[in-house]
Amino acid sequence: MSVQSWIDVLKSSKKTALIHDGKRKIHYLFSDGKEMAEEYDMKTDELIVRRWRNKNSFGAQGQWELEVGDPMTGPGAPPEPEVIRENFSNPVFTRKDTKTSFQWRIRNLPYPRDVFSVSVEPSERCVIIRTSNKKYYKKFSVVDLDRCLLPLDGTALSFTHANNTLIVSYKKPKEILTLEQELLKELKKLKGTGEGDADCKTQ
Repeated sequence: MSVQSWIDVLKSSKKTALIHDGKRKIHYLFSDGKEMAEEYDMKTDELIVRRWRNKNSFGAQGQWELEVGDPMTGPGAPPEPEVIRENFSNPVFTRKDTKTSFQWRIRNLPYPRDVFSVSVEPSERCVIIRTSNKKYYKKFSVVDLDRCLLPLDGTALSFTHANNTLIVSYKKPKEILTLEQELLKELKKLKGTGEGDADCKTQ
């Protein structure tokens, strides 16, 4: 779907808002039964968490799947039994956006910066992280661009490495920035339940 189609889908969805603990929490119910839950920081308007839930083939609610946010700290994340918890030295891949960029962090990568290469693969519509020492390889899509049928642009991609963490940034195209501003205006009109309702009025 195009950017406009996606903003129309978001606007026409059934939305409920909750203001709690300095966060604006929005629940979306779409006409096809899919659900999306988002959390925004009230001070910065930055997206902290985005999750999706589909019905399974039997019509029952499936598990929430994280798109944006840290699975280790995200509210509602199921407690994992100690036995099957991931080894803490394994690379941990999470997405945490900023106002102007989509951003992914991969922790526990203790290699020097010049070992890494990050590139887009337009034919597969994905970003690929490689290391020259063959210790790490990751391929992932930018779902926001896929949803809006926007092309991947290699010049929008950059990365830094510090404290054993690789940070990959993709500059948001103007279409996405416009969409996010438009959506935020809508969300601020919603009357939230919970503490701090006064903060929920349109600014």
